[in-house]
Amino acid sequence: MRFIADLHLHSKYSRATSPKMDLENLDKWAEIKGIKVLGTGDFTHPYWFKNLKDGLEPAESGLFKIKGNSKTRFILTSEISCIYSKKGRVRKVHIVILAPSFEIVKKINTRLDLIGNLSADGRPILGLDAKELAKIVLNISEDCLIIPAHVMTPWFAVFGSKSGFDSIKECFDDYSKYIFVLETGLSASPEMIWRIPDGKKLTLISNSDAHSAPNIGREANVFDTELSYPAIMETLKSRDSQRFLYTIEFFPQEGKYHYDGHRMCNISLSPEETKKYNNICPNCGKPLTIGVLNRIEQISVEPKGFKPPGAIPFKSLVPLREIISEVFKVGVASKQVEKEYKSLIEKLGSEFEVLLNASYQDLEVATLSEIAEGIIRVRQGKVFVQPGYDGVYGKVKIFSKGEQKSLSKQKTLF
Repeated sequence: MRFIADLHLHSKYSRATSPKMDLENLDKWAEIKGIKVLGTGDFTHPYWFKNLKDGLEPAESGLFKIKGNSKTRFILTSEISCIYSKKGRVRKVHIVILAPSFEIVKKINTRLDLIGNLSADGRPILGLDAKELAKIVLNISEDCLIIPAHVMTPWFAVFGSKSGFDSIKECFDDYSKYIFVLETGLSASPEMIWRIPDGKKLTLISNSDAHSAPNIGREANVFDTELSYPAIMETLKSRDSQRFLYTIEFFPQEGKYHYDGHRMCNISLSPEETKKYNNICPNCGKPLTIGVLNRIEQISVEPKGFKPPGAIPFKSLVPLREIISEVFKVGVASKQVEKEYKSLIEKLGSEFEVLLNASYQDLEVATLSEIAEGIIRVRQGKVFVQPGYDGVYGKVKIFSKGEQKSLSKQKTLF
């Protein structure tokens, strides 16, 4: 069975997260997006754990659904922020955990509750070595999966420039043999991570890390396998390209840590420019935040364009709302964009059906030809991106300035 899965997101109990991140809204938006399997996020939070236990019932092996007639399948997931000292440096590493049952999750939560306050945040901060977290979880159940999250981002990632390591082995020691999967994050693409030693041998997945329901699926994974927890786990561990078809990615430049920079001074720099300034902001003299592209260059062992044997393919997309927004020259949250977005979903079935599969002819019938053209250009990678830096998202443009003026004139006719 072919299906799309987004395995890393957050509930309403995480900081800076929408109060609408509840089961009902996640289920609704999964259908709008065309996602079959969603991570629950935040299973360590006691209130959310109760919501999950009360609101879900077993479906296929290791998967759950909302009680009643829900199409979406949920997989029990959570993210832990490990902040600790190792080898003379403070380390800040985010880890995603996948678990097959509530019984196992309860044991994990009971053990972690002895280490830190699980009620404080949906993504708890624990003074726990990432290796020790892996040890605790895998000793409870070998069926759990430990996934280093958004592995290249500067502040909270296993390879991050601010507090990370240069290898999985350095971080997890003897537990590195149990790390099968890495999450790319919004600011890095698989072809970037293929260049580093661990990136070329481990399975790479992509997830939204969404803090609001409309953002689920902004990155995701496409499987063709049995719909069950064991099948998904085995596919990920084996990096089976017959069953793991491709990942859906941001254009990495759109991520908010792609380039180096200093947000307070509006300074954005390529790795080459950063080198000229010795990693110091040319405006204020403070250290720059070193981004993902630069960090890849520091620890890569392969040239640009390298693709390891058996690597899972990927497709880069722009969210549908952003495409519509550019054509209409209004904000993503405007009523005009919302109306056109809903119209397209109603006519063609789901956002991923629109972005990935609908023919140009079907798109032209369903929407303005400019929007249809924009969708096709995104599929072909014909976009211009001003890279993100130091917490500022990059800006994607599909049409050049000359084309924009032409589109603007045409729109007055509608």
